[in-house]
Amino acid sequence: MWREMATTFPDAVSRPPAAEEALAAIERHLGQPVPEDLRALLLETDGIEDDCGTETVWTAERILAENADFRAAPDFRELYQPFDSLMFFGDNGGGDQFAFVRTPRRDDVFVWDHETDSRTWVAPSLKSYLRSALGSEGDDWYRSAPA
Repeated sequence: MWREMATTFPDAVSRPPAAEEALAAIERHLGQPVPEDLRALLLETDGIEDDCGTETVWTAERILAENADFRAAPDFRELYQPFDSLMFFGDNGGGDQFAFVRTPRRDDVFVWDHETDSRTWVAPSLKSYLRSALGSEGDDWYRSAPA
């Protein structure tokens, strides 16, 4: 389903599937389950990027690395609200990152603005997020998303 959906967008590039072990590593190290839709997507294609290299959905390896880094960086603790309740999974190529809220668990997608530390709702689901991100003309499509 996810790979087929990505192919409906001419600029989307998918990858070979992620290994189940990579998803288990995310859950073990972050102490949070990978959201069901994200799990299914990663098991079909280990991330999705556009033809410019923007990773709309990161690889499982990057999901683990980015989230671990954000949670452990001492200077981030001084600059930003805690990231423990979020699971980042993609970005816009300009510093803003997309995440699921894991505490409490939600299927909605939020964007974290790296300049303001705001966390704003942008889509009700991963499918809606992908349609908006891959179908947009620019990397700031979410700035006009309904609140």
